[in-house]
Amino acid sequence: MTKLEVGTITTLQVADQEGSRWLLVNEHGDEVYMNASEQTEDIEVGENIDVFLYLSRREEIVATMFVPRITVGTYGWAEVIRVERDEGAYVDIGANIEVLVDRSDLPHVEKLWPQNGDQLYMTLRTDGGGTLFARLATEELVRATIAEAPEELHNADMKARPYRLLPVGSFLLTEEPMYRIFVHESERTEEPRLGSLVDVRIIGVKDDGTMNGSFLPRREERLDHDAQVIYDYLQQVGGEMPFTDKSSPQEIQDMFQMSKGAFKRALGRLMKKRLIVQEDGWTKFQS
Repeated sequence: MTKLEVGTITTLQVADQEGSRWLLVNEHGDEVYMNASEQTEDIEVGENIDVFLYLSRREEIVATMFVPRITVGTYGWAEVIRVERDEGAYVDIGANIEVLVDRSDLPHVEKLWPQNGDQLYMTLRTDGGGTLFARLATEELVRATIAEAPEELHNADMKARPYRLLPVGSFLLTEEPMYRIFVHESERTEEPRLGSLVDVRIIGVKDDGTMNGSFLPRREERLDHDAQVIYDYLQQVGGEMPFTDKSSPQEIQDMFQMSKGAFKRALGRLMKKRLIVQEDGWTKFQS
């Protein structure tokens, strides 16, 4: 290499030990120091070692043997370890340094910002002075990186993380192998956080190898949900309500935000479990 580049992994030779620091050099004689605390194993003068280069607080290029998962020019997952409202999200790249994802790269709505423990798919960049910062993966990069999803994944349940949030829907990535999933806004009840781990159901595998997903439960699971809504309502109102399978669709929609068909199926499920009865135009808990 012709120079020492911040944010890269390079092989340097151990030239000398000066107290608690090691002097490292490249083939051109460029020098950089590494504190002994940055060693991951014993080293000796004359040995070649792989190190990661970054800028110290004194704005000097220094080295560490704690090689990160992500470097300038490579992409990977980084865990959010700290969020500062005025700055953005700091992430752990696997080395002994924190890297900032600037707030300008995060969603405009702060409740959609990642939280500690969330994972972001990103790379490293340097500014003009050599300071490292994180940059989220672009759609172009994602398209070039993802694996092609097989047709067998249709209707599968998967875990994925949102990497791009738009009003029209959420764009997700699975971790390994990396598949791309789009969830239209009509297939979710709320928008997920950037980088959060979410459960998604695959509702379509497209010709280009990407997938469409849904955050909504399957029909049979929705019936369970609807039954729970009715059961919870009965508990709140003392165990009886003036709604039955004879109630009008509009009454049911206004009160429970579900169709009459869904309401009747949910009542049937509750009656089959002997939880409720219908008497004289009322639905009641079964005694």
